[in-house]
Amino acid sequence: MHYVAVIEKEPDSAFGVWFPDVEGCFSAGETVEEAVTHAAAALRQHVEAVESAGRHVPAARGIDDVLLDKEVTASLEAGAVLFAVPLLADAGRTVRINISLDKALVDQIDAAALARGLTRSAFLAQAAREKISG
Repeated sequence: MHYVAVIEKEPDSAFGVWFPDVEGCFSAGETVEEAVTHAAAALRQHVEAVESAGRHVPAARGIDDVLLDKEVTASLEAGAVLFAVPLLADAGRTVRINISLDKALVDQIDAAALARGLTRSAFLAQAAREKISG
């Protein structure tokens, strides 16, 4: 599922990102690329926090419906840009998988995971999320 995000740039500020369908979810970055990357992480963390508090996150609207939003229209007229952000939220359960990798690559993964204080599985999940969202 993808949510529409609005990216704006005010003079002398970072690129700001907000989600018309996810009230209270904001992000920013010094570059467009950084703002987009931060947006995916912010969306995931915000949705997880809202759901863990027992509240419901609205479903993502299609682009045509988002374009009918007056606040979005005003932002676009001021130079904002829309982009789609994948929601990479956890399903709340883990699934065991079997994959084959080169031994040297597994050793590198394990070393990188250890340096970050992560398990191999957590490291691979984080890397996959970053690759999917980036």
